[in-house]
Amino acid sequence: MTDSLFLQLPENRPSVSEDQAKTFLSAEYGISADLTPLPSERDQNFRVTTTGGEPYILKITSSAEDLGQLEAENEAMALLAVPSTGVEVPMPVASIAGNFVTEILVGKDRFPTRLLSYVEGSVMSDVSITPNLRHSLGRMLGSIDIALSTHRHHATQRDFYWDLRHGAEVATRYLAEVPGARHRSLVEFFLDGYATHVLPALPMLRRGVIHHDANDHNVIVRDDEEGQRAIGIIDFGDMVYSCVIFELAVGCAYAILSSDDPITDAASVVSGYNDVFPLDELELDVLYYLIAMRLCMSVTIAAHQTLEEPGNDYLATTQSQGWQTLERLRKCSPSTARKTFRSAAGITDEGQTASELVDDRAQRLGLSLRISYDKPLKIVRGAAQYLYDDSGRAYLDAVNNVPHVGHCHPRVVAAAQRQMALLNTNTRYLHDSIVRYVKRLTDTLPDPLNVCFLVNSGSEANDLALRLARAHTGSRDVIVVDGAYHGNLSTLIDISPYKFDGAGGSGTPPHVHKVTMPDPYRGTHRGYSTETGRAYAEEVSNVLEGHSDKVGPVAAFVVESLLGCGGQIVLPDGYLTAAFKHVRAAGGVCIADEVQVGFGRVGTHFWGFETQGVVPDIVTLGKPIGNGHPLAAVITTPEIAASFDTGMEYFNTFGGNPVSCEIGLAVLEVVQEEGLQENARVVGEYLMAGLRDLMTAHQLIGDVRGAGLFVGVELVRDHDTLEPAAQEASLVVEGMKDSGVLMSTDGPLRNVLKIKPPMVFNQSNAARLVETLDRVLREVVS
Repeated sequence: MTDSLFLQLPENRPSVSEDQAKTFLSAEYGISADLTPLPSERDQNFRVTTTGGEPYILKITSSAEDLGQLEAENEAMALLAVPSTGVEVPMPVASIAGNFVTEILVGKDRFPTRLLSYVEGSVMSDVSITPNLRHSLGRMLGSIDIALSTHRHHATQRDFYWDLRHGAEVATRYLAEVPGARHRSLVEFFLDGYATHVLPALPMLRRGVIHHDANDHNVIVRDDEEGQRAIGIIDFGDMVYSCVIFELAVGCAYAILSSDDPITDAASVVSGYNDVFPLDELELDVLYYLIAMRLCMSVTIAAHQTLEEPGNDYLATTQSQGWQTLERLRKCSPSTARKTFRSAAGITDEGQTASELVDDRAQRLGLSLRISYDKPLKIVRGAAQYLYDDSGRAYLDAVNNVPHVGHCHPRVVAAAQRQMALLNTNTRYLHDSIVRYVKRLTDTLPDPLNVCFLVNSGSEANDLALRLARAHTGSRDVIVVDGAYHGNLSTLIDISPYKFDGAGGSGTPPHVHKVTMPDPYRGTHRGYSTETGRAYAEEVSNVLEGHSDKVGPVAAFVVESLLGCGGQIVLPDGYLTAAFKHVRAAGGVCIADEVQVGFGRVGTHFWGFETQGVVPDIVTLGKPIGNGHPLAAVITTPEIAASFDTGMEYFNTFGGNPVSCEIGLAVLEVVQEEGLQENARVVGEYLMAGLRDLMTAHQLIGDVRGAGLFVGVELVRDHDTLEPAAQEASLVVEGMKDSGVLMSTDGPLRNVLKIKPPMVFNQSNAARLVETLDRVLREVVS
């Protein structure tokens, strides 16, 4: 939203006298009438009463108004005017010349003008609002949205300051003009909630053309046998193509002004709307904050406009009621609001409770399948960098790297839905998706890495990489870094010291050779210099020489480009350069495991191995390339791929299926087009700077390290002995969770705070993480 689109009262607003308007009506419409001025934010309106008693509305618009918008409004009114909608709306009246939009000339200015029919009844602001009236309002708004779902005029696709998509920007812009710290803090509370709950969900909300201004002055009410009922809507000037749920949010906001029980009263509107236009769960989840944000927009815009036009009483019409309603909404539980709205829409079954699920898991799932946190979370929804539990509470996700471009990215979801509805089959048939995807994928890698095998998981990828290496070298043995983890297949547990040296492990298998973890913080050699890297790599050379003397060369050196389970470790300079040189000289193959660190996560480079200035022989990728969908890849050289072609067919039923390929392509395009690699660099630098600032205040922090959005914070009890603070790290993770930020621990000593968020993690999120960690560390120490 550009600065020029923030609220500005229209240029050259009409200022037409009653006499000028009467003369115009007589000339253009042949009408003789009495006029009564009506209030308006942007237009100049008159109620027209003809000598015969027939009423109309004369609507005079700024000369700067887009005529396309007036055409779109006229078309919308025509769509709603059919009897089947049950909604009464004003209709444009043709002039003597047959025009529905005319012009009134005042001096040199020409103002677009329309004469509209009059909808009989009271405006909602003039009546006592009952549950029946609120329910009928909801039904009417649902009928409006159904009718407008076929509206296609280009003018509705506008960037408009009242659009709730811009709610936070607008309210923030004018917050400083709100008098009183109490009122400003109230708006700030709802801004925080909007940022956490609504912004991530916006791309997934249903879209359509909406009236978008069912305020209490625009809703027409009449009595019938059941009491007062909403029967009509006027003023289409705020109509826009946007999120359909905004229609209901605006209607609720004005239907609960000064309500003693705003959530219950809003639920009456929700129930009526859902009767006509069924709501989905995501819309209901965000409704509370949307209602509040509409009121925040109203009061902050009114504060600004009052300064601009201190004599315009209309601008402050709802300010007092708005502040009162916001105060009452603030006292309501968002979780209670969500449940109440869901119940009003007939959605009551939210599944088992967290404790029930824990009991059932214990009986039905293997006990070795662990759950995060001492008090487990029941997560029911994800959006961008947020996860939501069954109470509707949002958690900032700072640890799940698999949803690489954000939970439920709409472009990825759409790609999956579109292809799933068309075809999903294996690679024995020709289809464009697999070739198109692997071309785009291999284009991101340096030559000669241009032969791709698609599989379903990082474990499958690493298992296949071992087969490729063994086929190419004729050898079986493997060198691995101590503390590494490469997957959950038997072949990979065998090369994962993180597992075979841990609880339940069987120790190092005979064909596996460990080298010391190149840890610049607590390892044998300290620091990130090239000398340190070469010193660690010398151990690889020693293993190769000793092994070759006994049984011949090893097949491969398998290494993560940055060490994940090892404790979020950035390798010292030159380590891979020297290690790869030793391995290749001994006839081995170099495998870079990029499952956790590839696809732009390190910020400065697209692939983690590029930070070391090397090109591996085989690269393995995991589920982040499918944003959590079962998609992974092995990419290698033509020479190694040829060695694997022994006559035994390689086949993977789901590896490379069209759905997976379309998802993978969507993820790759999002990473590139949304600039997520650069975001990782900028936000990562900002985050690590903030975390390093905490080191001066917290003795528990021994080291902060990382690259891009791959960050580790190592906690120690003593900076000289480096005694690990594993218990404290566990308490910190629990405290962060209780504060709404999800992290976890890692490293052989379980004392490293692991930070690997979705790549849409932003500076505001980073600031929140640092601020929350500061507080939680103080609590843990105390």
